[in-house]
Amino acid sequence: MSERPPPPRVRLPLYAKILVWFFLNLVIVAAVFALLFNAQFNFNLDWFFFTGARERMEAVRALIVGELESTAPDEWGAVMKRYSTAHHVRFGLFDDDANPLVGDTANLPEEVRTRIIERPMFPGAKPPAITPPPSDQRRRWPRPPLRALMRTSDPTQYWLLTSARLDNMLAGDPMRVVLVARSSSLSAGGLIFNPKPWLALVAGVFVFSLLFWLPLIRGITRTIGRMMHATRQIADGRFDVRVNLRRRDELGGLAESIDQMAARLDGLVTGQKRFLGDIAHELCSPLVRLQMALGILEQHATETQVPFVKAAAEKAAQISALVGELLSFSKAELGAAAGPLESMALAPIVAEAAHRESSDSADLRITIPEQLRVSAAPELLTRALANLIRNAIQHAASAGAITVSAETRGEEITVIVADCGPGVPEADLPRIFDAFYRVDPSRTRATGGTGLGLAIVKSCVESCGGTVTARNRQPHGLEIHVHLRAATAV
Repeated sequence: MSERPPPPRVRLPLYAKILVWFFLNLVIVAAVFALLFNAQFNFNLDWFFFTGARERMEAVRALIVGELESTAPDEWGAVMKRYSTAHHVRFGLFDDDANPLVGDTANLPEEVRTRIIERPMFPGAKPPAITPPPSDQRRRWPRPPLRALMRTSDPTQYWLLTSARLDNMLAGDPMRVVLVARSSSLSAGGLIFNPKPWLALVAGVFVFSLLFWLPLIRGITRTIGRMMHATRQIADGRFDVRVNLRRRDELGGLAESIDQMAARLDGLVTGQKRFLGDIAHELCSPLVRLQMALGILEQHATETQVPFVKAAAEKAAQISALVGELLSFSKAELGAAAGPLESMALAPIVAEAAHRESSDSADLRITIPEQLRVSAAPELLTRALANLIRNAIQHAASAGAITVSAETRGEEITVIVADCGPGVPEADLPRIFDAFYRVDPSRTRATGGTGLGLAIVKSCVESCGGTVTARNRQPHGLEIHVHLRAATAV
């Protein structure tokens, strides 16, 4: 069984990583601050009373006590049940000794009972010297207000305790009571903890941080994007590209280094191209004289010498052809400096290229609409298309028709030269436009020459401001796509 390829890795953009790292740092700092605050100030659940929970609970207590004071005692259960349903908690009413009076909550956990009963008689005062009265009379002793939030376990319950004075003539003398709200969650229907303000606060912090950090992050990512674009163009051989950033930080220094590297490479490559062209040009005259001398020598050679002279003449012809291709390659590489591009009709250029490379053994079919116009240098584009047609005839003339067509996509016109030959191995497709690269490493004349034909095509097309790509056809054959900028009629 073939192994399944690993799933593609999710790639986060740089600005997303920076924001995620920032908010992670914010969460860690908040957690550390909460731990230090708890250790320093002994944080407990009563802290929630410093928020809106105190006002909310006192408002509910006032409503419940006010209604109980105007309602008959036998209807108190219905009142408590109605408020329990409305607020999604269990309300219960107890006296100061934690004895149940009315409500859904009857049995209190021991820690809750202790919190209700064992309150200081006077806040901040010492216990009285006299003996306290019995428990049934303890409620008459003045006690401080009770406001507390507790949590019990097994199961987890939250208890909100608040004291009040209940004065109902139908129930007898005024009494001090404790209103107890029991909930299985900390929110307690919004009485204890209302998440909406906190969510709004978190959203506000998030939006503020995003707006505050976005200009910085955007500036960094935009700068890196420009440098990535420049380095990609440099990798494609466009050494005239410049980043041109005016930053006084490390990114500015990196951009300046990229510009210096591009300028240095531009000088080196341009010098190499000129040197290659000069060498090829200088070799033309000696080669012509050598071929003339071999021709004269062949006329005066004996029968035994003629084969050797012809072999030398063939080698000289091959060297001359190589030098000619080198000279063409050099001119194509330096063609961008020849002058501005022109708007021209595409069909005559293709016809001229086909006329240069016409062959009786090739079935060449051209379908170029007459109205198509491109922006290019005429001689360079003609040379590029002629090389493509010659390459197709040389490798695939016997396999079927060779077609030259064009299609328009927006502001781009693509010229397609297609054949029915054996194609090119997929691994070699990215490199067939490199100078001196050939699929067949033998480099013999019978198998395709020097490997400069497609390199000349690439240089000519790029000098015209376009690009060239190749792909195999199905079931067999090769297509060369020349992408050019469309031009309007003049």
